[in-house]
Amino acid sequence: MIDIVALLSPYDLTCEFLDRPRGMDEPAPRLAWRLRSGAHGDRQSAYRLTVRAGGRLVWDRDGADDSQIGYDGPPLAPATRYTWTVEVHDAWGSPAGSAESWFETGLMGGWSAAWIARDEAAQPVFEPPADDDLTLNTRKLTPPAQLRRAFDLPELPVRARLHASARGLYRFSLNGSRVGDAELEPGWTDYRQRIRYQTQDVTALLRAGRNVLGALLADGWWSGFVGFDPRRAGKLYGDAPALIAQLELEFADGSRQVVATDGDWREAPGPLRHSDLLMGEYHDARRRREGWDAPGFDDSAWAPVAVLGRDTAELVWSRSTPVRVVADLPALRSFPAPGGGTIFDLGQNMVGRVRLTVHGAERGRRIQLRHAEMLAADGSPHTANLRRAEATDVYVCAGDPVEVYEPAFTLHGFRYVEVTGFEGRMEVTGRVLQSDLPWTGEFTCSDELVNRLHENIRWGQRGNFVSVPTDCPQRDERLGWLADAQVFLPTAARGAEMSAFMADWMRDVLSGQDAEGAFPDVAPKACLTREGAPGWGDAGVIVPWTLYRLYGDRRVLADCFPAMARWVDQIERHNPDLIWRRRTGRNYGDWLQVGVDTPREVLATAYFAQSATLVGRAARVLGLAGPAERYETLAAAIRAAFTAAFVGPDARVHGDTQTCYLLALEFALVPAELREALAAHLVRDLAKHDDHLTTGFIGVGLLCPVLTGIGRADLAYRLLHQESFPGWLFSVRHGATTIWERWDGWTPERGFQSATMNSFNHYSLGAVGDWLYGGVAGIGQEPDSVAYASLTLRPHPGGRLTWARAAQETPRGRVESAWSVAEGVFTLDLRIPPGADALVHVPTSDPEAVRSTAHITVLERRDRVTVCSVTSGQHRIATPWAAAPAPY
Repeated sequence: MIDIVALLSPYDLTCEFLDRPRGMDEPAPRLAWRLRSGAHGDRQSAYRLTVRAGGRLVWDRDGADDSQIGYDGPPLAPATRYTWTVEVHDAWGSPAGSAESWFETGLMGGWSAAWIARDEAAQPVFEPPADDDLTLNTRKLTPPAQLRRAFDLPELPVRARLHASARGLYRFSLNGSRVGDAELEPGWTDYRQRIRYQTQDVTALLRAGRNVLGALLADGWWSGFVGFDPRRAGKLYGDAPALIAQLELEFADGSRQVVATDGDWREAPGPLRHSDLLMGEYHDARRRREGWDAPGFDDSAWAPVAVLGRDTAELVWSRSTPVRVVADLPALRSFPAPGGGTIFDLGQNMVGRVRLTVHGAERGRRIQLRHAEMLAADGSPHTANLRRAEATDVYVCAGDPVEVYEPAFTLHGFRYVEVTGFEGRMEVTGRVLQSDLPWTGEFTCSDELVNRLHENIRWGQRGNFVSVPTDCPQRDERLGWLADAQVFLPTAARGAEMSAFMADWMRDVLSGQDAEGAFPDVAPKACLTREGAPGWGDAGVIVPWTLYRLYGDRRVLADCFPAMARWVDQIERHNPDLIWRRRTGRNYGDWLQVGVDTPREVLATAYFAQSATLVGRAARVLGLAGPAERYETLAAAIRAAFTAAFVGPDARVHGDTQTCYLLALEFALVPAELREALAAHLVRDLAKHDDHLTTGFIGVGLLCPVLTGIGRADLAYRLLHQESFPGWLFSVRHGATTIWERWDGWTPERGFQSATMNSFNHYSLGAVGDWLYGGVAGIGQEPDSVAYASLTLRPHPGGRLTWARAAQETPRGRVESAWSVAEGVFTLDLRIPPGADALVHVPTSDPEAVRSTAHITVLERRDRVTVCSVTSGQHRIATPWAAAPAPY
């Protein structure tokens, strides 16, 4: 009998890094899978890929030890489902497991639909209630539209796909039932260049005879408030939202029918007075029209829509996972608000909206929900840090016995909800929204404060990856800052599958590049139009390279390479002496550093060298020998200029801050013979600050990895465990459930920092998460490895931890590392995926205790480390352990 557990099997099949994408317009999609096996030393020795359409074989491909295979068969047909199967052979050449998945192509440019919108000339006057106290901001907003289109079907179709998008935000229904579960579609892109469209299977919602398509259409990022610009986004993109949709129907006899947006659609305002991402939503339930999106409704009083001209932006398929509601958080407690009303505490700073249930409210009762991350000293919601964002929802009751309200087109960052206007029975539940990225990482350890820190990092990631990687979710900003993204990406990729999401966002980074070659500070480009600052614009180089290293995404590297090179070229052009002082944009430096000043020209030149280095490496990967040599030579020259300009005879770097030394060490900016002295200066500075960090956004992610790399993991642990200000556990000790923007967002001595910039949900300072996986648990890859093909397992027991466990889904499969120290024994449990090479560094006081077996081969013994070669499979290593582990 075959041992199913030991059988080599593919799993997590993806097409273009997505699980069963629908509406795909990529002509050469890449197919990939992960592997699992219970047999030691197993690997994939061969694979066979087959692609079928309607049972007909269209492509057959075989190969050896590989994944992420690009389709190169006959041209894919539009609007077609393709089923693909992968069969694998194990290390010994025997047939093993197989798995099947599918993808569907989209319209591939075959749009016949027109953009439609509300006819402003026919718009009825929408009078606010007499007791309305709409603010100046919300009075600028227009009501979202309700649109409908009735059509007849002679019979039920065998296949129906709805392709839809909006300049704004949309939500579709069909015969009264909501279509799909995605939120805030089509998401935010650089609408001047591209607008995503989505494809939904609606076959089950149709009926023979009369059918009705309904749609809600709101401002969203297109024409609502965006960023910290006091104007509406209409000044950036457009003044009013528009809709485009195409329902493709296929019948049993092969005939087809198309229902598209055109002049036959009708429109009327509904119960939404306004719905804005920053300001909130106003819903008057008395204006609901039951059945408006179903057959039998009389729409004769509705106005015809306006048919618009073609858009210059390209309609493109959605290359990323949609935003969805991913969790519900019922309020943990409630208490009276100081100014009247009730405050509900969800127990977790989250991003999304509230579902409010009220019982027995009379018709016309106006209920207001105000959202806040923190409470002021008097117990009232602290909303000053929201700045212009009002984050306030209003619900006017219809008078039903039980009413449930949940906003449609807004989202807030909050833990507390103040409800005023109703004192009766009600329930509040937080509805958590995020781009529904698959979670791929797990970390836990013996220290509950560190576990809470890890959870805070995950909640910060969850709340700030909503369509784009934003800096904060609550105030009037919520922009895709490039530095935040590049600093946090290694941590983000530990916890979740970031490949498709970040590659799609990179298209907006490229769109924001100016004519001279400068990347922007934010993408999509909005509010800030100058060239990107050092460390910010460099994300245009760092992110594609990181995606290649972590996921093997060579295509994103090739697509971005010309722009990467132009970025470095324009820096060199304006700084021929190779010290980056000119054209530095807003030049933020080591943003929010604590009590020190890392010279901006030091940081800038360090990033100039690093970007030139990565462009040279990318050129090598892409087989571009000439550019590779050019940028390698340039990078060496920048490093020499850096040393000459900023490094003294005693190896002190100009500025003498932690970030100065971290950059010099991490980016290898100085000759190798100076590294030991640089490391000593870094250690000296930590001692000077009583083992506290001083780094801001740029330096924070380098601290623990660099300290570990110079043999001072003990100092990295001291920083990790630091509970006083400034330190990661300071905010945890004071009740934080996400990562704060500032180390001193709140302190017992001074209370809240300046409300002009004080978010309690940022992810940048959570970049230490990468080290929890890579330093504490030890999961990493060799310097020249791509997509974790060559693993390094090097756990670093230390600090006050007695055990730690981490797991990560890599492109090859699941990696696990779990260590414990108990009764003088160090135990390490490992799982290595099939086909991956693995070097395991075992910290031990007795190297001879690491026994060579058929699956573990000792390669090298050092003072405190035994280096082993380990085959795929599960392993346990147990060795004697010193009572006080020394740094190594």
